Amino acid sequence: MAKIIAAALPNIPWQDRPQNARGPVWRYSANPIIGRDGNKRSNSVFNSAVVPYQGGFAGIFRCDSRSISMDLFAGFSDDGLHWKIDDEPIQMQGADAEVLKVDYRYDPRVCFMDGRYYVSWCNGYHNMPTIGLAYTHDFRTFTQLENAFLPFNRNGVLFPRRIGGVYMMMSRPSDNGHTPFGDIFVSQSPDLELWGRHRYMMGTIKSNESAWQSTKIGPGPIPIETDEGWLLIYHGVITTCNGFVYRMGSALLDIDEPWKVKYRSLDYILGPTELYECVGDVPNVVFPCAALTDGATGRIAIYYGCADTVTGLAFTTVDELLSFTKEFSRR
Repeated sequence: MAKIIAAALPNIPWQDRPQNARGPVWRYSANPIIGRDGNKRSNSVFNSAVVPYQGGFAGIFRCDSRSISMDLFAGFSDDGLHWKIDDEPIQMQGADAEVLKVDYRYDPRVCFMDGRYYVSWCNGYHNMPTIGLAYTHDFRTFTQLENAFLPFNRNGVLFPRRIGGVYMMMSRPSDNGHTPFGDIFVSQSPDLELWGRHRYMMGTIKSNESAWQSTKIGPGPIPIETDEGWLLIYHGVITTCNGFVYRMGSALLDIDEPWKVKYRSLDYILGPTELYECVGDVPNVVFPCAALTDGATGRIAIYYGCADTVTGLAFTTVDELLSFTKEFSRR
């Protein structure tokens, strides 16, 4: 049996697999857990990230407003299911006023590391997307660091500890639009400000072998450390006659050189089939941004955006997801 290298989380949100579930991941029966009305001005709440915090949970939420501005908001929950999201967006502090300028902010991830909660997000810098990075101790005061990369880039996802003495981050270089391409790279840093040693991890599969990830891919939640390597949940996109369709996949990465892929799922692990995933501001999207783990039981709870409109929750275990990844793998 595989083991998650993480602390126990006895209050992880959980629901046992239903008898009719297909695949290694199953949905929470009361989805969506957060609707459009997450705070007083929200048009939609999706592509957000949560972590355990002070016996409950905290998170950073993408709430697009009724004017369709994109920004980040802090939120808190006792059970990981029912959330109170702030009505006002996060105000960053930092040494350089140039970096603090806000054009837009969206699709956050949250990573607990070195006693801090690090937030990464797609940051509009002179109206071009790059990776913003900040840290907080209490989800009230946020200190912004330098942007990690030059534009254009999206989906900045930190590894939850230093590897070989350095920090590492995955990202997906992009363009300034709704990118019609994209592969995943890993970058390294001694201090979370200067990034280099970029390494190619994996790209699209432009064949009938695995067409659901033929247009672009991107990293999802913070990678999960296991005794077999880093378990990565990611998104993949296909271009259809009706536009993009987003699904989830999984991969197992080398523990010391995580740009080396040991296994990668040819079959998707979750795709848009439910009404709230197929109908919304951007139809046919499941987009994972966070995963809670319980080291004692191997349980995993995945938070994901649905149709760029609401937030869903799904479940799996490390054994089920690793077994599936290996069985339906492209090495």
